[in-house]
Amino acid sequence: MTDPTVSKASHVALSHLNQQGEANMVDVTEKAMTSRTATAQGYIKMNRATYELITTGKHKKGDVFAVARIAGIQAAKKCSDLIPLCHPLMLSKVQVDFSLDEENLQVMVTSLCRLTGQTGVEMEALTAVSVACLTLFDMCKAADPAMEINGIKVLTKVGGKSGHWQSS
Repeated sequence: MTDPTVSKASHVALSHLNQQGEANMVDVTEKAMTSRTATAQGYIKMNRATYELITTGKHKKGDVFAVARIAGIQAAKKCSDLIPLCHPLMLSKVQVDFSLDEENLQVMVTSLCRLTGQTGVEMEALTAVSVACLTLFDMCKAADPAMEINGIKVLTKVGGKSGHWQSS
């Protein structure tokens, strides 16, 4: 019988499945407390009118970037409430930033999450980016319902047993 916790594609053990293949929260009790950081990014693409509306601050809902930043920070703090097997974490830093790309009519959203703990913060960084993008979409959907959110990914992961990892 094959082990249900091993992925056929990569032959790597899936930590969120037990030997019976059931969902399982990973026990991090014995893991060392280390400084851990993760960064993530994503994009939201829109039409020119919407891009100009939000970059000039003329959106009738106000500063959409301020609202999206707060939404992203709150989302990172609530990650374990949203994703069933994530550990609740005591984040020491959450940062959400926006870079404007006028040529491609898109906003790049980046996040940084940091803590000293027993498990990584990749999911919190991804959640921050995702919810910040969703908030921008929500605030601008009346002006541009065809906006696209894409490219959400982890950029870097630092700390823990596996050390430093960077997206290629």
